[in-house]
Parts: sequence; structure tokens; C-alpha cells
Amino acid sequence: MRVLVTGGAGFIGSHLCEFLLERGCHVIGMDNFITGSAENIAAVAAHPRFSFVFHNVTEYIPLDGELDWVLHLASPASPRDYLELPIQTLKVGALGTHNALGLAKARGARFLIASTSEVYGDPLVHPQREDYWGNVNPIGPRGVYDEAKRFAEAITMAYHRYHGMSTRIVRIFNTYGPRMRLNDGRAIPTFITQALTGAPLTVYGDGSQTRSFQYITDLVEGIWKLMQHPVHEPVNIGNPHEMTLLELAKRIIRLANSRSEIAFRPLPEDDPRVRQPDISRARALLGWEPTVDTEEGLRLTIDWYRQRLGG
Repeated sequence: MRVLVTGGAGFIGSHLCEFLLERGCHVIGMDNFITGSAENIAAVAAHPRFSFVFHNVTEYIPLDGELDWVLHLASPASPRDYLELPIQTLKVGALGTHNALGLAKARGARFLIASTSEVYGDPLVHPQREDYWGNVNPIGPRGVYDEAKRFAEAITMAYHRYHGMSTRIVRIFNTYGPRMRLNDGRAIPTFITQALTGAPLTVYGDGSQTRSFQYITDLVEGIWKLMQHPVHEPVNIGNPHEMTLLELAKRIIRLANSRSEIAFRPLPEDDPRVRQPDISRARALLGWEPTVDTEEGLRLTIDWYRQRLGG
């Protein structure tokens, strides 16, 4: 298979490129390094079946040759990123998805959009099933990401219904692992960096808000299985094990052998109170569920960060 991965130099995209190469695919990574980096793809840069294209997908995608799959992962994904890059986030979700769909249609390729659990907003249904429509503030500071992904899902389904394209929608829940940037801004990289440097771990609110964290290899395996299955409705890929952010902070302090304390800060606007996937659809259709224990995943991630920080 010949596969295009937009956002291929990002955290998830780079792991997905490696995974596809290991399965014999010819992979084209595309990125403009707005949040990705060349370092993430350094290990595969010289691979004979890998090529890289520097391009902003909000502009027409000039790519020649046959394609079997277009996997659209390009987007800022951290609250810090999309608060600093609101217009770019909206454009890659709207224009970028439109361009990627157009390329897939022209090549007769299958298409996958990397959506997000953020389409559920601050959910009033718990855990979140794919048939829940969400509780999103479209004009709040997080709305640029939430609505960009909701639009991306809508246009993907429109191309499926109107053009008969074979499409997939993966709703990705909180994912962590090596290659998340030190200044990413999300909970796990922030807590690990603070714990390893002896800084206080900043917990927002009282820390009772919950998240469900999956290790990167579990996510990539879930995406691969979704690619193989003809399901066009959204599929949650995430870890149903829920924990509070305060519990996460304490666990990282313990695993990092850190003496850091916890500092509480005001809760950001529209910060979701709960987040937990119902993965019944993924279990039933894909035979998928996460296999990496949170403790083990955090150890692997802490080890990677320790090397990056030189400690």
C-alpha cells in the first residue's frame, strides 16, 4: 500500500509512519512543522519506503502517483497550541480536511480523519458513546479545536454519502508516550517535565476532573485495525480506565522518584470535567482494546523524558 500521512512529523503521525513501514507500506509523511518536527521522523528518514513532503495542507496538495490511503492527522492538538494558533487550527480542520478528501477522491483512495474526544466537549453523558452529540461551547477558547474537528467529521461523512468514498473517523482520546514535546502543555508531558526538574506539578482546579490515558502503541494499533474494517461511523479509540488529574500527578511523582510538590491553579475556561470512552464499538467491530498498563506506559514515557532532559 502507498499511504499519505498528513501531520506525519507530529507525535502520533510519526509513530503511525513507523508502524506502517513495519507492515510493508510505502509511506509519505507530510508536515509543515508548525507543531511537528524533523526529529520525530529522523529514525525513518532514510528508509527506502519513506518519503517526506514539506507542505501546509490548508493549501492544495500537489502529490503525484497512486494512493491507497490518505490518513489526515495534521492539526495542532494541545490546548496550548490551539489557543496560540486558533486560525491555523480552524483552517487545518476545515480547508486541510477538504484538501485531503479531495486528494483521496481524485486517487480513489480510502480516507481516515483523526478526530478527537473533544467533539464531546464538557460531556453530560458519561462515559462517552459515539452516538452522543456532545456539549461544546462553539465560541469559547477551546471551540476552535472542537468545532474544527466536528466540521472535519461532517465533511468526511458528506464525502462518504455524496461521493461514495470509503471513509473512517477515529475519535482519539488522551494519548501519551515518547515524542510529546517538553512544552506540549498537556497533563502528562507537563507533569513529567515538572517532576523530573523538581518543579511543582501544576494541577488545575482541585484536580478532581478526570481523563482516560492510552499509550501511543495502543492508539496506533487501533487506527490500523480501523483501516481494515468497513465502518464509516465514528469509533472511539481510548483507554476506558479513568483517573483524576490529581491521582495522575501523584502517580508521576512516585514513578519519577521526584520530590516535587503539587501546586493548584484556577481551572481554565471550558475545561472538561470528565473524559472516559465507551469502547464497546471498537471491541465489537475491531476486536481492539488497550493492552499497555498505565503504570508501564508512564514508566516508558518518563524514561524517554529523562533522556531528553539529560537526567
